[in-house]
Amino acid sequence: MPPHARSAWLRTLGLLALCMAAAALLGLAVGHPWPVATLAALGVLGWHYWRLRRVLQRLTARRRLPPPSGEGVWNELDRLLHRSQAEMRGRKRRLVEMLRAYRAVAAALPDAVVVVDRNSQRVQWFNQASGPLLGLRYPGDLGVPLVQRLQPLPLAHWLAGGRNAEPLETPSPLDPAVTLSMRLIPYSENLWLLVARDVSRLLRLEQMRRDFVANVSHELRTPLTVVHGYLDLIDDGQYPELTPMLAEMQRQSQRMAQLVEDLLTLSRLESQDGLPAEEPVAMAPMLSTLRREALALSQGQHGITIEDSAGVDLVGSGKELHSAFSNLVANAIRYTPAGGEVTVRFRADGPANPKGVVLEVSDTGYGIPAAHLPRITERFYRVSTSRSRESGGTGLGLAIVKHVLQLHRARLEITSEVGRGSIFACHFSRDRVRRRDEPGASSPPGADPAAARA
Repeated sequence: MPPHARSAWLRTLGLLALCMAAAALLGLAVGHPWPVATLAALGVLGWHYWRLRRVLQRLTARRRLPPPSGEGVWNELDRLLHRSQAEMRGRKRRLVEMLRAYRAVAAALPDAVVVVDRNSQRVQWFNQASGPLLGLRYPGDLGVPLVQRLQPLPLAHWLAGGRNAEPLETPSPLDPAVTLSMRLIPYSENLWLLVARDVSRLLRLEQMRRDFVANVSHELRTPLTVVHGYLDLIDDGQYPELTPMLAEMQRQSQRMAQLVEDLLTLSRLESQDGLPAEEPVAMAPMLSTLRREALALSQGQHGITIEDSAGVDLVGSGKELHSAFSNLVANAIRYTPAGGEVTVRFRADGPANPKGVVLEVSDTGYGIPAAHLPRITERFYRVSTSRSRESGGTGLGLAIVKHVLQLHRARLEITSEVGRGSIFACHFSRDRVRRRDEPGASSPPGADPAAARA
């Protein structure tokens, strides 16, 4: 107990004892000690109840009351209450100022910010940018269901995803020419934060970049074909001194031709919003084709293993899936030293993806440092420039894989350790899985029908 409180408590006890002693002496003087002592005790009790009433008035009063003067336990209690109330008012004032500052910041953001109740999905608050971007109006749209207010945007299924909801790109309900990128951020147990950003300009720039790359690639294809054809016509036997130069020119022209083909493939994948046609893809002949391609590329320098424990097929585009899987196998062989192992596994996925399947391509190669993994699927991104040039890669293979998997609503997971190898895993959800006993499965390009039957 603090010294002030202890002193006040002792002083109050002393006054009580002095009061009762004076009452006892007065009672003895008049010859009625017990009635006088009883009246004195009732008086003391009434005084304490009166002071308790003053404390309750101070606690319930809406205006500030000055602390009483004097000494004693009740005066000390009043002073402590006054100090506690002053500190509470100060904290409340600072919290209100902080809240106003945060709301001012949110209101000034160029992106639309909407606070949504998690259970009822009703609008609780929104900033000024929500008006021109989403069409929300204050105060009429407060408390209105968000899905109903933002029709015809497809938000019902998206909001049901909650924490797992992916960013959604959709036209603005006010202007279809404006594209919004919407993110759902759960920031408390009962509230969500919806952030909508105008990405129309970025999409236009991205489309311009894609068109530029596609047009340049188309224009480069013809002159490269001509150069490569003339190089093939030159008889290096007549000019032995030119043999090394001609070989290098042919190698570089072939590399440029492959780069152009990969750019065209990537541009085509980026321009697609979905698969043009879906069909059952037989995985047994697909794996056989990957094995033959791996053996041809390895030329006996690596151990190639194919494991098929899933026993199912996929649904999608056989051509695109073969392109993605072939790129992963080719990369594994290119970046694995001679004598290493490359394994392709097609198996059931883990508990996080029930009834899903995964195709893994693992190697015992150089490995990828952890700092490079977030950017490894970007176009032309190279972990080691010199090693990539020696292997003959174009730097577009993993970008093609990423876009193919996105079209199939699948995901690419990469794990790697320097000096021990890498694992590239393509995870497919259950809606992409098909039993092999169902008729109609198609074979990938170059598949062997005998292998499919085997």
